[in-house]
Amino acid sequence: MDDAVTTIRLDADGLTLAADVHGPIGGAPVVLFHGGGQTRHSWHHTSQVLAARGRRVHNVDLRGHGDSDWDADGDYSLDRFAADARRVTTYVRDEAGGRLPALIGASLGGITSLAAIGETDADVANALVLVDVAPRIERDGADRIGSFMSEHMTSGFADLDAVADSIAAYNPHRPRPTNLEGLKKNLRLRADGRWYWHWDPAFITGRRSSPDETRSITDPDRLSNAALAIAARRLPTLLVRGRQSDLLSEAGAQHYLDLVPHAEFVDVAGAGHMVAGDRNDLFNDAVVEFLERV
Repeated sequence: MDDAVTTIRLDADGLTLAADVHGPIGGAPVVLFHGGGQTRHSWHHTSQVLAARGRRVHNVDLRGHGDSDWDADGDYSLDRFAADARRVTTYVRDEAGGRLPALIGASLGGITSLAAIGETDADVANALVLVDVAPRIERDGADRIGSFMSEHMTSGFADLDAVADSIAAYNPHRPRPTNLEGLKKNLRLRADGRWYWHWDPAFITGRRSSPDETRSITDPDRLSNAALAIAARRLPTLLVRGRQSDLLSEAGAQHYLDLVPHAEFVDVAGAGHMVAGDRNDLFNDAVVEFLERV
C-alpha cells in the first residue's frame, strides 16, 4: 500500500477546498468532514487507520477552515456546506470508478453529511457515520462550543501554552498535551507574534452566520426530515456518541434512532464531544468494524 499523503484542491462553486488523500487507489472510498472550528488534521489518526485497512481516504477541510478558501461573502450556511459535500463526493465517486464513498462527519461535518445525503434524490454515499451530532442537540452544549470558539477569535494567543490552557479548560477530562507542536496544525502565527485559530471569523460573525443562521445550521426540523429520508433509503448508518458529551444527550441520540430505526449506535465511554480525540482507539475500532461489515 502507498502510505504517501497527497494534498489536493477541489472546486466548490467559486472557492477551493483542501483535502489530504491517501490509501490505495481502488480502495473503498471514504470522506472525512471535521467539526466547526477544526481542520482536517483532527482526523489524522482515523484517516491513517482507514488507509491502512485498504480504504481510499479523502480528508477534507470545510470551507472557511484550515487550508480551504474563505468565502468572500461570509456564506457559511448549511446549504453551502451541503453543496460542497456533494461536490466532494462526486469527485471521489468519479475517481473511484463510480463507487460511492462512505461519509464520516463530526459535529458540523456530521450535519453537513446528513443534509448532503438527505436533501437530494441523488445517490451521494453508501454509508454514513455521524459523530456526536444529531437533529436534536443540547443548546447549552452548543453555546459552550460557541463561547470557546469566540473567546480568542480576534485577540489570538500569546503562545502555544496559552492555547493548550484554553483547550484544557474546555476539555477538562482530557490530559493537557505535553508536546505542543501538534497544535500548530490548527493555528497560524501572524505578523503580530500571536497565534490565531485557522478558520474564518465570519463563520461566527459574518452576515450569513448571524445567531439566527447559526441556529438554522442545527435546525431540528430540517435535520429530522433529512434523517427520515435516510431511513427511507435504509442507508447503512452509525451514530457515535461521546458518553460525556454535553452536545448530544442520550435523549437526542434516541430521537435519531427513532427516526432511523435501522441505524446502529455506539456510546463511547470516557469521551466527550470530541470523541475521536478523546478515545481514538475505541472510536476507530467502532468505525472500522461498521464499515467492513456493511
